[in-house]
Amino acid sequence: MSINAAPVSLSEWFSTPLGARLLDIELNYFDRELADVFGFNAIQLGLPEYPYLRANRITFRCVTGCDGPVGVRSDPCALPLQTASIDLVVLPHTLEFSSNPHQVLREVSRVLMPEGHVVLSGFNPWSLWGARRLTARREGAYPWCGQFINLPRIKDWMALLGFELAGGRMCSYAPPLASEKWSRRWSFMESAGDRWWPFAGGVYYLHGIKRVQGMRLITPQWKAVQVKKKALAAVPHKTNGRDDAMAARTNHAGDPQ
Repeated sequence: MSINAAPVSLSEWFSTPLGARLLDIELNYFDRELADVFGFNAIQLGLPEYPYLRANRITFRCVTGCDGPVGVRSDPCALPLQTASIDLVVLPHTLEFSSNPHQVLREVSRVLMPEGHVVLSGFNPWSLWGARRLTARREGAYPWCGQFINLPRIKDWMALLGFELAGGRMCSYAPPLASEKWSRRWSFMESAGDRWWPFAGGVYYLHGIKRVQGMRLITPQWKAVQVKKKALAAVPHKTNGRDDAMAARTNHAGDPQ
């Protein structure tokens, strides 16, 4: 089943029947994953039309992106944010539609505070959704025009940037069909996917935490520290064997009978 008018952006694709079903699944996942993430500042990179941060309780929440109803207009590859100033970053399909996804992750690592959280979603090329992309990819067709990045590569990038995986899962194992009727017929694949083909979900989610190794700074000794001299204990002088024998005879002679 195909859509008559091809969407011209990922945001527009999420308003189609297939995109709307996936959006509902994604928002529910982000609601559960972000409910207990605390801090002071949280940002969402991309898809400003959809509230991926709605369940999070961080006071300051901002959406950034190149266009749309964003709070801060910026390139995800060069965020105008102070280093180590953000507690939570959300990337809803940001990497596969970026010209330099590794740089986006590098910027996320830069702006995150130690122990900060990043939660992302992406399309899996090793799935029925990836197969659909190979057959239906054409210029301007979303989401199939995106650069689907496989999950092991994303994990490698995150490990190199110091992220420790705290959670993740896959969803959308059924074929990406626009028809609600045909989607219900293939719904059995959703319940069996986690058990029988866990690597073949159409969409994956990852939750990473930025780990920073502890360190101790060694500074120069600018001032000489005056150390008090300790009083030395008296040490008895060592005597040779002859003196010891003479002292023993003298003591023996002076002993009372």
